[in-house]
Amino acid sequence: MQIRPSTYAELDRLMEIFDEARYTISLLGIDQWQDGYPSRKVIEEDIAKEQSFCIAIDGKVCGTLVMIPDGEVTYQKIYEGTWLTDTEACDYLTIHRVAIAVDCRGRGIARTMMEDATDYARRLGKRSLRIDTHKGNVVMRRMLEKNGFSYCGVIYLESGAPRVAYEKLI
Repeated sequence: MQIRPSTYAELDRLMEIFDEARYTISLLGIDQWQDGYPSRKVIEEDIAKEQSFCIAIDGKVCGTLVMIPDGEVTYQKIYEGTWLTDTEACDYLTIHRVAIAVDCRGRGIARTMMEDATDYARRLGKRSLRIDTHKGNVVMRRMLEKNGFSYCGVIYLESGAPRVAYEKLI
């Protein structure tokens, strides 16, 4: 298992994984991703920017995430806490749109993705990884904490929706 850049040929599979993730999140009774996000267009743009990555087992794409090296506008201000590193220095890698196929869960894919993201950030000279999720997404929050992320506070998306924010020093 290793992360590699996603390709346009894998777009249908990535969308299947996001559909499964949306369903799983809906079972938690929260509104995260329930409006069709991320759309096919968003994922196409991620691939075009070379920020979409996937993980495969025996040739089957089982998980995906987006890694953005240039900072995140919604991370400029954090409430009810502080980041572990300086935001203005922009020396962090942002992780978004993490999803694992239902039939691939329980195989350590999330751990491998977070380890590979840490290695990627280190190669880019970043000091940390940052990520956010819905307060009610207890599965994601638990995974982040198991993988060395610390809760830092609350950020607000451009839509105004609050998200809990995490950071991991590397």
